[in-house]
Amino acid sequence: MALHFSSACFRGLGHSRIHRVRAVASEGSATLITDEEKIKLGGSDLKVTKIGIGAWSWGDTTYWNNSQWDERKEKAARDAFNASVDGGLTFFDTAEVYGSKFALGAINSEVLLGRFIKERKKRDPGAEVDVATKFAALPWRFGRQSVITAVKDSLSRLGLSSVELYQLHWPGIWGNEGYIDGLGDAVEQGLVKAVGVSNYSEKRLREAYEKLKKRGIPLASNQVNYSLIYRAPEENGVKAACDELGVTVIAYSPIAQGILSGKYGPENPPTGPRGRIYTPEFLTKLQPLLNKIREIGDKYDKTNTQVVLNWLVAQGNVVPIPGAKNAEQATEFVGALGWSLNDDEIAELRSLASKIEPVVGFPVEKL
Repeated sequence: MALHFSSACFRGLGHSRIHRVRAVASEGSATLITDEEKIKLGGSDLKVTKIGIGAWSWGDTTYWNNSQWDERKEKAARDAFNASVDGGLTFFDTAEVYGSKFALGAINSEVLLGRFIKERKKRDPGAEVDVATKFAALPWRFGRQSVITAVKDSLSRLGLSSVELYQLHWPGIWGNEGYIDGLGDAVEQGLVKAVGVSNYSEKRLREAYEKLKKRGIPLASNQVNYSLIYRAPEENGVKAACDELGVTVIAYSPIAQGILSGKYGPENPPTGPRGRIYTPEFLTKLQPLLNKIREIGDKYDKTNTQVVLNWLVAQGNVVPIPGAKNAEQATEFVGALGWSLNDDEIAELRSLASKIEPVVGFPVEKL
């Protein structure tokens, strides 16, 4: 789920064949993911892998990819998709606003994901991929029919007859009751198997849950910004409410947009929009935590990324969806499963992280 949108974004609009894989730079990380290791999303019948893959960056030119998308980056994204499926991570999250057609040189993320699925199934007919996408609550969209129209458009771009999970990307300025009605209609019409929300506060979450419950439809998930250094869902009551109601938390930006990977530091901050968020000053304050993550990773022969994803999974009722730009990253994510941090390590990481002032999140979280 994107933290920031350009104006262009707002204008436009199973089971896999399993192979054993080794996570990058980690000799002990070979992980076999079986169907028994999948988890149910909330009270729905949908089961997904404990870690999914976010496709926000695929085709994007407004926030990622240095404002440029080309064949080389598309090949890398395709390789990321295939490496994920090979490793057993078969849950992919996209959205209609990712890769807006009004952004120069962008390609819609749904189009790319649909293309990759079609190519995969052509050579591997038994491959099953679970797709989640999202409805953009744009101000000019009104009522339940706007949701049905949007999901049909998404299905057309994906080349699918239905998706596993359909989510409201953020709360609308108005019309939210109609949007929730539209989610229920989409389930009843067989267009989606399960429904969720994203960036919903505790109050809005409870309202959506109750409204769907009256129709006998479970609210499967709430997708929110959640990482070791951004724990707003714990502080604003969202995580507790999800646990209480049986709604799964889907965590976007679980590696803090790559910042917790250890790739960046005060001397080499990220480029583009991320550089304005994760400044050298912030990265300096982050170093003690990164050092501890690295120390714990060395103990388990794991990378920083694998440690912080494992920390999130350990919180319970959380499915992280890190973004994979290439096969190397996707393979690394597989190595975040199949082992566990101990309680002391989980607490120590939380304690160190609590000393760091979090960055500003997506504004609609407070609506």
